[in-house]
Amino acid sequence: MSVEKTEVLIVGGGQAGIAMSEHLSRAGVSHLVLERGRIAESWRTKRWDSLVANGPAWHDKFPGLDFSCDPDGFATKDEVAAYMETYAQQIDAPVRTGVDVTSVTRLEGRQGFRAETSAGPVEADYVVAATGPFHHPLMPDLVPESAGVTQIHSVDYRNPAQLPEGAVLVVGAGSSGVQIAAELRKAGRDVYLSVGPHGRPPRSYRGRDYCWWLGVLNKWDAESTPGVEHVTISVSGAEGGHTVDFRELAATGITLLGRTGAYEDGKLSFAPDLAKNIAEGDRNYLAVLDEADAYIDRNGLDLPEEPEARQIGPDPDCVTHPILELDLAKAGITTIVWATGFALDYGWLKVDALDDKGQPAHLRGISDEPGVYFLGLPWQTRRASSFIYGVWHDARYIADHILKRRAYLAYPGAPS
Repeated sequence: MSVEKTEVLIVGGGQAGIAMSEHLSRAGVSHLVLERGRIAESWRTKRWDSLVANGPAWHDKFPGLDFSCDPDGFATKDEVAAYMETYAQQIDAPVRTGVDVTSVTRLEGRQGFRAETSAGPVEADYVVAATGPFHHPLMPDLVPESAGVTQIHSVDYRNPAQLPEGAVLVVGAGSSGVQIAAELRKAGRDVYLSVGPHGRPPRSYRGRDYCWWLGVLNKWDAESTPGVEHVTISVSGAEGGHTVDFRELAATGITLLGRTGAYEDGKLSFAPDLAKNIAEGDRNYLAVLDEADAYIDRNGLDLPEEPEARQIGPDPDCVTHPILELDLAKAGITTIVWATGFALDYGWLKVDALDDKGQPAHLRGISDEPGVYFLGLPWQTRRASSFIYGVWHDARYIADHILKRRAYLAYPGAPS
């Protein structure tokens, strides 16, 4: 079988792969993008029906194209997928869909890599793993099948009608868990929401979206702190965008619980940390308001005051008298939705680019294996990295590094 050759092989045709293609095209670097599904497949088939982007359309985009929807609105998952497809066409990205990359190995005795794919082998001088962070859903092996409860990960949730009749326990209070819980409650379900540590920023404040505040306060460029675990963020663009308030969720009838613990004899236990988690989220929320107010005063901005934003209501009964153990059958719970994140899987990348836990060994996307790069990872270079806006800038950084390495390798050496 003949071997196709290209200078850069990009694995993944989502937002990371498309951004990478644009910068390589601008630099005149030949490349190929391979995607096992369709362009932006995860947005098409691995999101629930009502999902919208967490950032407003004016911000959560690439510089070269605006969304067709209201710029202050939040694009639907289908609009994001269509946007990526349009962008790929606009930049004439060399994307091949329906091609699965099964392995990448280093060539022996010469520079470059060989990729085995469902469409035949490809050799490349450089490889960019642009498959993003959502590889395998993480579902704790906690509640056995014998419990008689339907268990799904948030990636498989589509809408309330999909679930069997009965109450639902949603585990995870990040953006996904909160939005799914609210949708289920609105559909008339009894809902329990397990809330762990989280950040709770305002959706907007004094007439500006949170994404704007992150920009002017230089928060998008914040770098990851080694040894510090970054908690999940509860923010929503649903129904036009609103600040997540767990007390308001409780007021709609959702029962809040602490972090999910052990399971035994049909009962789940929960940590006594609910009040603490809610209070920490409040502190995060108020700290953002404080920084915003200080910025407005320091720069003399004419933005409307919003004193009501600081009004925090009393804790509901489920917070002051938390449930520490729940009999699933007696509570009528027939479904558990695990909004518990994802694990990375680079098993196809058979080069020295991973650590002993199988995680990318890299600095700002540049791996320990010369010629291999990662793109689309959370906090890859900064807070913005896993967002549409941020991955475009990370891709430019990697493209620049490829050009520098390319120049070194092209040096012919001093004449004899």
